[in-house]
Amino acid sequence: MHSITKTLRYFFGRLFKTTDIETRLARMQEALGRIETRQLASETNFFRNEFRVSSQWGEDGLIQYLVRHVAVDRKVFVEFGTEDYRESNTRFLLTNNQWSGLLIDGSEANINVIRKDDIYWQYNLKAVQAFITRDNINRLLTENGITGDIGLLSIDVDGNDYWIWKAIDAVRPAIVVVEYNYRFGKDRAVTIPYREDFVRTMHPSMIYFGASLKAFWLLGKQKGYAFVGTNSTGLNAFFVRKDKLPAVLKEKSFDEDFTAGHYRGLFNDAGVLQFVSPEEEMQYLAQLPVVDVEKDFTDHAPL
Repeated sequence: MHSITKTLRYFFGRLFKTTDIETRLARMQEALGRIETRQLASETNFFRNEFRVSSQWGEDGLIQYLVRHVAVDRKVFVEFGTEDYRESNTRFLLTNNQWSGLLIDGSEANINVIRKDDIYWQYNLKAVQAFITRDNINRLLTENGITGDIGLLSIDVDGNDYWIWKAIDAVRPAIVVVEYNYRFGKDRAVTIPYREDFVRTMHPSMIYFGASLKAFWLLGKQKGYAFVGTNSTGLNAFFVRKDKLPAVLKEKSFDEDFTAGHYRGLFNDAGVLQFVSPEEEMQYLAQLPVVDVEKDFTDHAPL
């Protein structure tokens, strides 16, 4: 009995020490993020504001830059496709700027992880498990008390991103961050055809998803948003509502600020990863069905 008790004490002691280390590391990351935010306070170049605390790449710094210059009346964010929220576009916004937020993810396991995280009771955060479609997104927002003007919307579902943003009318974000698929190239305004149950893993290549930057640029114009830039890794595009666009930010064209990503490679039909060139990726996608949204755009007046 004594040896079992000793073993349990050792196990729980190690567990608590590990948790303590993780907490300390998170606090150190946040402290470094705050330092970078202060150091970049006078930097007016959008790209030079990149840094990451919890984001995948430099989105944390770019979002800090935007909220520093864009007048936000209601400091509320919504983020889709958060997974377990350890890596996300809005976590630093939550902890550093004290914003409130709604997270939506299709995985119950991911939502459970978020709800067990200390930030779930330390901050004003709500996590909801739901598979988002263009038909349910406005209802999900409304049912969770998110309507009208909000500060930021971040969309990253690796699939129907274009169709979901197009459908949203329950909220009017001041800032929108959306993942684009740079593999479609600079000049094509295309998206995958809408399929309600689409997930990225449905296609063996893992590169057939989402929409091109030009497609989002056109949609942004239609919805009253100015495109202000991409991150340096060519994954996310940033938009500001035109009535909120500050003088320090310049509205850009899709071809003026297109950034190609550095990821390379696709899975063949046998599930084997092949390292291919960007040109080969584009040629591969050119054979797959897409919707040319530029034709659709010309048939509609701006909203």
